Amino acid sequence: MTARSALRRYLLVSFLTWLPPGLMMATMVLLMTERGLGLAQVGLVVTVYSVVTVSLELPTGGLADVVGRRMVLAASAAFTVAGLALMSVSTTFWMFLLSGVFKGVARALSSGPATSWYVDTLHAIEGRGADLKPGLARGGAMESAALCAGVLAGGALPLLVPPSLMLPLAAPPLVGAVAALVLLVVVVLALPEPAHRRRSPAGVLREVPATVTGGIRLALGGVLLRRLMLAAAASGVVLTCIELLTPGRLAELAGTAEEGSLAYAVVAALGFAGSAAGAALAPRAARLAGGSARGAIAGTALTALAVGALAATAGLAGLPGMLSAGLAYVVLFVGIAVTGVLCLELTHNAVGSAERTTVTSTSSLSLQSGGIAANLTLGSLATQAGLAAAWSVAAAVMLVSALLFVRMPAPTGSSPAPALPARSGSG
Repeated sequence: MTARSALRRYLLVSFLTWLPPGLMMATMVLLMTERGLGLAQVGLVVTVYSVVTVSLELPTGGLADVVGRRMVLAASAAFTVAGLALMSVSTTFWMFLLSGVFKGVARALSSGPATSWYVDTLHAIEGRGADLKPGLARGGAMESAALCAGVLAGGALPLLVPPSLMLPLAAPPLVGAVAALVLLVVVVLALPEPAHRRRSPAGVLREVPATVTGGIRLALGGVLLRRLMLAAAASGVVLTCIELLTPGRLAELAGTAEEGSLAYAVVAALGFAGSAAGAALAPRAARLAGGSARGAIAGTALTALAVGALAATAGLAGLPGMLSAGLAYVVLFVGIAVTGVLCLELTHNAVGSAERTTVTSTSSLSLQSGGIAANLTLGSLATQAGLAAAWSVAAAVMLVSALLFVRMPAPTGSSPAPALPARSGSG
């Protein structure tokens, strides 16, 4: 396999992994309420999904490092098929809840293996000195492009499906299940891995906890990775703050909840497009800034500036308020994508194959932890002191996190954690 071939496969898997969530995003809540669920029940379904995802992040990352990336990605695609197909035919709270569990398992399983497969494959072809930035940037751009295309297609599809054929709102998750089935086939056929030593189920169960423990020790023990985990938490604060407060702000500007929902769908799609552009620009940003850490500082500063602009324009009404909020939203996602790609490169350069997916899962868990902190604090702050106050705090957190990249140690490319011999061929 050549580096170009590996990149093409990685980009295809990246796109197909995020297309199903994009397709279901626009109609998920509407489908549940249309089939009789109250808002409290909808919130519980979403909470269960989040709890399952967070709980399984590290175990599934360790599983990918032990049994291989392809097997875990295939399992993720299978759970996505099951979750979205069940969602499309669900008529009760318990059916939607089970669908949320399936989707949570799928999300946890998909966190990191595709990128780990690409990095390991590129290292095998070009050596550990291979430049990861171009491939990781294009992978991030494909993920954002899939979300952008998915949310637009998923929002338009109910308008095209005859009600006599099926409930129009159920069409997007059903199409998402078909896309996930395509992903399953692609993963099985297009992602070759080195041969693995045969392991018994008991052996796998013994190795996964050891792999997770080693990955956590590595992530928290080194200065570079510890700083990257903190940077991920700061990004989680900003992303959750935006997702929590922007829909209400746009509804207020638009005048009605329905018009605000449409405005948010358009702004979200533009945000995903901005994220794709930011990911594609990350290598150039690193080159112009003089290195990945300095490029990450630039991306972090741009993100903080965009959130600060949201705070500064929180008092605007009507079209000026809508345009300023939309522009800040897009710029925010450009900046956070630049930072995200460069942090991903720094992370992969700092770890070995044996714990690669576990460490990236730890980073994902850090991001979600930041999101939980934002959920618990910034929503209440916005209620008591206004949107500008909450956005100002988020901007300050992001700006301070830029200091994490100052004098950042260079990646060593090796793991200080003891490696398990049985995992040597897992990548």
